[in-house]
Amino acid sequence: MLEGKRVLVTGVLTEQSIAFNVAKIAQEQGATVVLTGFGRLSLVERIAKRLPQEPPVIELDVTDPDQLASLADRVRSHVDGLDGVVHSIGNAPQSALGGNYLETSWEDVSKALHVSTYSYKALAMATLPLMEKGLRDGGMVGGMSSGGSIVGLTFDATVAWPAYDWMGVAKAGLESASRYLARYLGSRGIRSNLVSAGPLRTMAAKSIPGFEKFEDAWVERAPLGWVLSDTAPAARAVVALLSDWFPATTGEIIHVDGGYHALGA
Repeated sequence: MLEGKRVLVTGVLTEQSIAFNVAKIAQEQGATVVLTGFGRLSLVERIAKRLPQEPPVIELDVTDPDQLASLADRVRSHVDGLDGVVHSIGNAPQSALGGNYLETSWEDVSKALHVSTYSYKALAMATLPLMEKGLRDGGMVGGMSSGGSIVGLTFDATVAWPAYDWMGVAKAGLESASRYLARYLGSRGIRSNLVSAGPLRTMAAKSIPGFEKFEDAWVERAPLGWVLSDTAPAARAVVALLSDWFPATTGEIIHVDGGYHALGA
């Protein structure tokens, strides 16, 4: 499905992360993968060794303008361009989560929005020169230009969830940001889509106080059922959106949540 494609994957922290499974499945489907890491690069490098082929790891702090400005050149030392970028990045101070919504300061809210929302656009612009190369090289699918695919991860932001608080607001912004990227990058042959996964017991989820409050409800009510530890369905959806099988889909949110989002009471 991804034969010959070059994909940058952010957010690989543990084997339980969606991003790890994205990298694994992408490699199994023929892609050349490059990872980014923030902070403890040695941890990401150790996890990278558990993939089918060990990929290079590049340092990236999405809030650092200098690292974003140099990203394209640093990626070029491993691949000559990109066909896909996966945004699996989100963070908020503890004060912005766990029921503190009314008390959270703007300083902490701004940090959550910078890392979890604005970084989607920032990452897209940092990698744009690498994806546009594919378009210049004549990438076409079904008569449509195929310069690249950007895929991000969200958690249904159409409603208010227990404990999610300002991260829910940040995800709502992310969903809007993806639609605007679709609008402005479509003429350059680049698609922007999101995968909205149900609750998963990843490191990110464990850091949210009270996140377990709706896990049982999801398992009980999702029409297709829901396995809290299985990140493969969400990862497969990401890989599908990276592929040429969705050449005319952009600005979309694909729900991979067992159908929970479609239910009322």
